[in-house]
Amino acid sequence: MQAHHPLVARTLALSVVLAVGASCVVPRSDEARRSVHSFEPGMVFPADLSLSRAEDGVALPDGALLVADQTHGLRRLERDGSSRPFGDLSGAGYANDPPHRHGAANGVSLEPDGRHVLVADVLGGGIYRVEVATGATRRVYAHPFGVNAAVRDSGGAIWFTQSARNTEEQGEMGMFTPVDVPVAEGALWRLPFEDGRFADEAQLVRDGLYYANGLVLDESRGQLYLSELAADRVLRFALDVEAGTLGPSTTLLEVPTPDNLEQDADGQLWVVSPMGSEVLVVDPRTGAARTVFRQQSPAQMEMAAEWARRGAAGTPRLELLGPALWEPLPGFLTGVILGSADGSVFVTGLGDGLLRLEGATGSEPHSR
Repeated sequence: MQAHHPLVARTLALSVVLAVGASCVVPRSDEARRSVHSFEPGMVFPADLSLSRAEDGVALPDGALLVADQTHGLRRLERDGSSRPFGDLSGAGYANDPPHRHGAANGVSLEPDGRHVLVADVLGGGIYRVEVATGATRRVYAHPFGVNAAVRDSGGAIWFTQSARNTEEQGEMGMFTPVDVPVAEGALWRLPFEDGRFADEAQLVRDGLYYANGLVLDESRGQLYLSELAADRVLRFALDVEAGTLGPSTTLLEVPTPDNLEQDADGQLWVVSPMGSEVLVVDPRTGAARTVFRQQSPAQMEMAAEWARRGAAGTPRLELLGPALWEPLPGFLTGVILGSADGSVFVTGLGDGLLRLEGATGSEPHSR
């Protein structure tokens, strides 16, 4: 990687920020600093840690959550902490049976009418559509590479991110290779919906992205937001849903390793930084950000800074990923679930439990 590459300059700047103990390049007010949650053991939900790579999820009106589950694809988590597999992703083609087949249910999103959820498989490449009322499941698209997040627009098309050119046969190694040494294998795709059916082939909308990850469509404001995890930034595009096109991109936020994105009813964008063990809320009008959760020791800050330095130098860094980077959290943080019945915000991750943040002002998800 050449020293003049803009990704290098951006990553070097972020490594300095991390080294001095600040987790985002956006200034914070004193009021924002006072409102930051930190980890307490009672936040872990469910207490029995019975989840399996609960990377993302959605809240249902009856108080339950639907969360990603690597074993079954999707899991229904009740308010009392009990849970069970939901839907029939295995019957629709989902499987995680290493070393024979590799699957990892990843992004979970509600469709605009709230009657179905989409589940993306970041290893197997499938996009699954599950009816909330019955659990009826079908695979609507099989991508040749892993799919990180999939979101449906009001016209019926599905927009989805590809983080890497990883195949099912490669397993997790193929998925993480462009993170180990940043490579622009990421892309944004659109699956058209016409005459009551999904197209057979998806359309490439943008490529050359550094690990395309979280995705939000804000149709009311004509915006699409996309997190570029390995470039440490959240991008904003002008969105034309009817035409299925985007305008040029601008950078909304620079933050270490932005993962999943959500938008609440007030139009605020929620961003999770796994490397910073942090949840931020961003005002898209101004780019101003505030932290609502952060848990990072000085030693973990230094590990995160070393991660950024290695990324800038183009040297391998996956060996830094391990429990020492996120403990005492139940796993690497990846996203948030908004709109729960009691107003709590749930923080998702690659572990076996969620974090429940009470009083974090998590309003209902934005309606597209």
